[in-house]
Amino acid sequence: MTGPARPGPAGPGTGDGPGPGPVAVLIGPPGAGKTSVGPLLAERLGTSFRETDADISAAAGQPVSDIFIEQGEPAFRQLEREAAARALREHGGVLALGSGAVLDPDIQHRLEGLPVIYLAADFATIARRLGLDRPRVVIPGNPRGRLRAMLEERRPLYEQLATVTVETDDLDPDELAAEISARLKQ
Repeated sequence: MTGPARPGPAGPGTGDGPGPGPVAVLIGPPGAGKTSVGPLLAERLGTSFRETDADISAAAGQPVSDIFIEQGEPAFRQLEREAAARALREHGGVLALGSGAVLDPDIQHRLEGLPVIYLAADFATIARRLGLDRPRVVIPGNPRGRLRAMLEERRPLYEQLATVTVETDDLDPDELAAEISARLKQ
């Protein structure tokens, strides 16, 4: 974990919607641990957990990966933007954003003033967690190369938006939830 929790410029909340906003927003690449850490953190904080990828999947009636493949990235990004904006307005607990939600300038703006936790992990950890570290039949394209490029593109944005950064490489989800909870209570 690096750096102290940094308060946002406008205090807690997004300024729109019925509540003050999430008590914690988890961001980071696929495989960083948002889905496994989020419920544990919510339990420690005595609140609920919500993840935008699950919202998208439930609304569309199909897995996020299928939406991305069948409808294309632009359609998926629109669904992701809408789900993230809605969750940031409505949810008062722990919220996990899909890894690409932070690419949208409106979502970046909505994150201002909220406790944003970046779950950081190095390439080898992410590749292992996503199953890209095993020898396999050659597949068209280059999934490892695309993953590396995505991580390099998004890492500066994750770092910029974060109020707290937690290195996830060597910690299990419960240890991460304990560390994040302690940091949020400081």
